[in-house]
Amino acid sequence: MVQTPITPQTLYPDSDGKPMADNTEQYKWIVMLVENLKRLLQDQTAFVAGDLLWYPIKVESVPGEETQKVPCQAPDAMVVLGRPDNYRGSYQQWKEDNIAPQVVFEILSPSNSHLEMAEKQRFYQKYGVLEMYFYDPKTKNFWGFTRSEDNWNFVTELNLPWISPLLKICFEMFEDSLEVSYPNGEPFKTLSGFAQERDQAQEERDRLAAKLRELGVDPDQL
Repeated sequence: MVQTPITPQTLYPDSDGKPMADNTEQYKWIVMLVENLKRLLQDQTAFVAGDLLWYPIKVESVPGEETQKVPCQAPDAMVVLGRPDNYRGSYQQWKEDNIAPQVVFEILSPSNSHLEMAEKQRFYQKYGVLEMYFYDPKTKNFWGFTRSEDNWNFVTELNLPWISPLLKICFEMFEDSLEVSYPNGEPFKTLSGFAQERDQAQEERDRLAAKLRELGVDPDQL
């Protein structure tokens, strides 16, 4: 019998075959977190990704033997401080100076079970995550865990407003819905909010250019 060769792609596939989101609300939250976290950390060496498989350890496989199951998770959003924002098919930690994601986020869908979330929590605690946050847009339940030396602090709605020790972003409930904001208090934007911001900035540039032309100055020559 011809055996299928075991390759890195066999051991560490770039996809787990699961959809990024089960519904539009979950998708909106995932995209909002990723885009705003990228903006927050744009001047730092940091990698931000959404729904990317993270392999914390390298598993050796011997030809002719059954392939070991490689531990992995795909956080809805994750932040890795100290790693460049380059393309990756998956995050293989041993290729990344062995730096684990420090902060992860999970946005729940109706198909997620309490057992599944408990397994994710244990995985993140085991493999070096320092902060993890969970939010269910349907029930409005929010909770998290932050590592303090060898202890874990449990964060719930009772702790809100809560400021992330590492990212300094703030979690707060407004009208029974979670809001995340930048360290300066500016709320995280949706994609439409980013588009509106760009349009306003372009309108302001066009207004200034028109004013310069009225004064006899060519803005293209500045």
